[in-house]
Amino acid sequence: MSDEWPLSNLGKLVRVDVKKVWVKEAGEFTPWLAQEANIELLGEAIGIELDVEAQEKSVGPFRADILCKDTASDNWVLIENQLERTDHTHLGQLLTYAAGLDAVTIVWISPNFTEEHRATLDWLNEITDKRFNFFGLEIEAWRIGNSPIAPKFNIVSKPNDWLKPSSDPPPGTLTEAKQLQLVYWGAFKEAVDSKSKILKAQKPLPQHWTNLAIGRSGFYLNALVNTVNKRIGVGLVIDHPSTAKAYFNLLQEQKGEIEDEIGTALQWLEKPQYRASRIEVFRENTDPSSKEDWPAQHKWLLETLEAFHKAFSQRIRQMTAPEPAAT
Repeated sequence: MSDEWPLSNLGKLVRVDVKKVWVKEAGEFTPWLAQEANIELLGEAIGIELDVEAQEKSVGPFRADILCKDTASDNWVLIENQLERTDHTHLGQLLTYAAGLDAVTIVWISPNFTEEHRATLDWLNEITDKRFNFFGLEIEAWRIGNSPIAPKFNIVSKPNDWLKPSSDPPPGTLTEAKQLQLVYWGAFKEAVDSKSKILKAQKPLPQHWTNLAIGRSGFYLNALVNTVNKRIGVGLVIDHPSTAKAYFNLLQEQKGEIEDEIGTALQWLEKPQYRASRIEVFRENTDPSSKEDWPAQHKWLLETLEAFHKAFSQRIRQMTAPEPAAT
C-alpha cells in the first residue's frame, strides 16, 4: 500500500478573520494565549521557551498583557497583543516596558503591522544592546473545510539573527581560549539543531558554558567545558529566587530514582553559601581543545542533556516548594 496521500484528498486552506475567533482582546485573546499549549506555540515561533508569570501585570504606569520568563536565561519576556492594526499607543507602552527593565524581550502581536511600526522595531533591534530584543508577530487564523481553526504566528520583525552590534567582541579581541569556546559551542549547536527534538541550543558565546531551557523559570540545563582539567560536564542549575534550596532538597529526596533514570551517579551540590544549587555529572579525561574528538564529546553532551531533560523536566514542573520562613 502506497504511503502517498491521494491528491483528491487535499484540502484548501481558508483564512479566517481573527476578530471572529477572538472578539475581545483582554477577555478572550489574552487568556487564550496565556494557556500552556498556546504560549508554547508562540515560543516555538520566536525560538524561546516561555513560562507565564502573570497576566495584566503592572510595569510602570501601564499593564503588560502577559509577563513571561525566558526559561533558559531567566530574563523577562513581555507580550503586548492587540486585535487591531498596530498603533502608536501600544508602541509607546512597549518602550516604557523596555525602559523599566534591565533585560527584556518585547513581543508585540497584531493581525496587521503597519510598515512604520515594523520599521521601528527593526530600528530598535539595531540600536539597542544585547539586553533588549524586539519581536513583531502577525497573528493569523486558518482552517481546512470544517476543521478546527488553527492559529499561526508570522514574524515580521526580529533581532538581526539574534546578533546585536554590541553583543559580540570586535574581531581579534578574543583570547585563544575564548575563540576555542566560541567555535566549540557553534559546532555543538549544529549537533543539537540537527539531532535533538527536545533541546534548543542558545547562540554560541565565548564562554566555558552554554545554557538550555528545561521548561520552568529558575531552572535550566547547562553544558560545560574545562580545558585545564580536561573534562566536559552537564548540570541542572536551580536558581529560583528564595526557594532554590527547598527545590534542591525536594529533588534530592528522589535521588535514587533520578540517578537510575539517567543511568549514572550524579554530584548533588546544594552550595549553601550561594543562591543557586547544582546537580551535575562530568566526563573526565576529555580534552575540549582536541577538535577531532568533538563529535564524540558532542554526542555525550547531547545524550546526557536529553537524559537530564527527561528525568527532571516533569518533576520540576510539578514541584511546589515550601514558602520561605518569615524573618
